[in-house]
Order: sequence, then C-alpha cells, then structure tokens
Amino acid sequence: MKTTLDLNDRLLAEAKALAAHQRMSLTRLIEEALQARLRAQADKPVRRSVRLPVFKGRGGLVAGLDASSNKSLLNALGDDA
Repeated sequence: MKTTLDLNDRLLAEAKALAAHQRMSLTRLIEEALQARLRAQADKPVRRSVRLPVFKGRGGLVAGLDASSNKSLLNALGDDA
C-alpha cells in the first residue's frame, strides 16, 4: 500500500542514512520501526485505576495543633519522630 508521510527533514535524512548503512530500503526500515513500536505498545500491562481507601471518621486534629507548622507537628510526635 502506498501512502504519503510528512516527515521532519533531519529525521528523514537520518533514516535514509541508517537504511543505507544497514543495506535495506527506507520502506523496510520504517516498517521494522513501526512493528517494534506496536509490539512494545501491545506488551505494556494495562493500567487499572486503584481505589484508595478514604477515612470518613469524625474528629480532626488534636486541639492546639497547627498542621501548617512542621515544628508543631514534630513536637506533637515527641519521641516517636
């Protein structure tokens, strides 16, 4: 099948040089590269969305604790830090 591709001039020149160096046609080089890319895509595992647990309890921070202050948080941890 024939088709027309609009390739970057530099990329095309590099591809032609590589094809000539490997003694293959530009068409064959492009076909092999495309096949490799498609195989790599097919081999990727399907990413599933993960549902993270969310605590829906009541309460909140300890009275007097400033959650925006690292010093306050470290002091609340005490020796556990």
